[in-house]
Amino acid sequence: MDSIRIVGGNRLKGEIPISGAKNATLPLMAASLLTPETLHLTNVPRLADIGTLIKVLEQHGVEASWEPGTLTLKAEDIPNTTAPYDLVRRMRASVLVLGPLIARFGNAVVSLPGGCAIGTRPVDLHLSGLEQLGARIDLGRGYIHATAPKGLKGAHIIFPKVSVGATENLVMAASLAKGETVLENAALEPEVEDLCHCLVAMGAKIEGIGTERLVIEGVAGLHGAKHSVVPDRIEAGTYGIAAAMTGGEVDLLGMRLDLFGAAAEALRHAGVELTETEKGVRAACGNGSLVGYDVMTDPFPGFPTDLQAQYMALMSVAKGAAMITETIFENRYMHVPELMRMGANINLHGSSAMVRGVDKLYGAEVMATDLRASSSLVVAALAADGETVINRVYHLDRGYEQLEQKLAACGAEVERIAEQRAA
Repeated sequence: MDSIRIVGGNRLKGEIPISGAKNATLPLMAASLLTPETLHLTNVPRLADIGTLIKVLEQHGVEASWEPGTLTLKAEDIPNTTAPYDLVRRMRASVLVLGPLIARFGNAVVSLPGGCAIGTRPVDLHLSGLEQLGARIDLGRGYIHATAPKGLKGAHIIFPKVSVGATENLVMAASLAKGETVLENAALEPEVEDLCHCLVAMGAKIEGIGTERLVIEGVAGLHGAKHSVVPDRIEAGTYGIAAAMTGGEVDLLGMRLDLFGAAAEALRHAGVELTETEKGVRAACGNGSLVGYDVMTDPFPGFPTDLQAQYMALMSVAKGAAMITETIFENRYMHVPELMRMGANINLHGSSAMVRGVDKLYGAEVMATDLRASSSLVVAALAADGETVINRVYHLDRGYEQLEQKLAACGAEVERIAEQRAA
């Protein structure tokens, strides 16, 4: 497995083009199953997760062409409505093919994501919503068997809790259902809004986009469209934090300030200066010092769970202390031991972490445990004294396009060390 070597201490200064959001691209790709015509997606990042979902779609029969920045998908002939475990296990977002398949073809067999047990997992909301639309759901041998021989029918669905994936799956399914569907307590994430705008461009009738109440009037069919993927707010936040931690200044090209939600306010309180410009958003360490500021993760527009680990790295070198509380995922503090190896002072208390700022972090050999944990180690390494080697960086390749090149262009000393394979 490849590693990344970073020698910290260099101020980041320059421009970083922000890629299209992975978390927006994946549901947009699934939406291609709703029409026999071609869906053209632009501003598509070159990421491992995109490649995984392309394989899922191709085994259904989708024709895919992936050029730099552009992805063309055509689901004219779909002979196979089964999404197998071998592919779905690699990425939970693969379950997003369920809604489109059942809506257009009346049948879908999709592996439970990652072989996870049904229970409190978010996939429950996907299934209960589809059942309310008239689908019959059977679970067996690790697969979801969904049928709707008479088609789906509109329904009034109230989500008991906010779920991005369930909102995306159901808004896609409802687009081809008979009659009106109302989704209450729908997710407000920019990626959900982006999907809705794409569906409208494909001929869907959706009202309330960007609100907690979506009203979808089903149509007989959707057509092809061209759509540009929204900028990746998590990538932008990661590089903004890196700029502040190194005392630098970086222009996040193509980013919009409104996409940050509550993260913008939290970062400003912590001493990160964010300014909207004609090119995007400029991020810098405002008055030269970072200060502790408490945050709690929450669905958008709240502070994003996907930025929690990077924010913790920021707080580890801020003056004073900060309490970080994770409310979305129960096991998202795996980066804590690795940050502590670099000198961070962090104490865990259940779902909260007390971070007391230290004068300096120090380079060390660390292990990436997941995508966002990986990026927290990168930003920590950029601000640390000495050399850091981050192992298992394949996680980064799932969510950050050309990370080393983008950072190096702003003055970072960073290189990828390829795995030495036996002859």
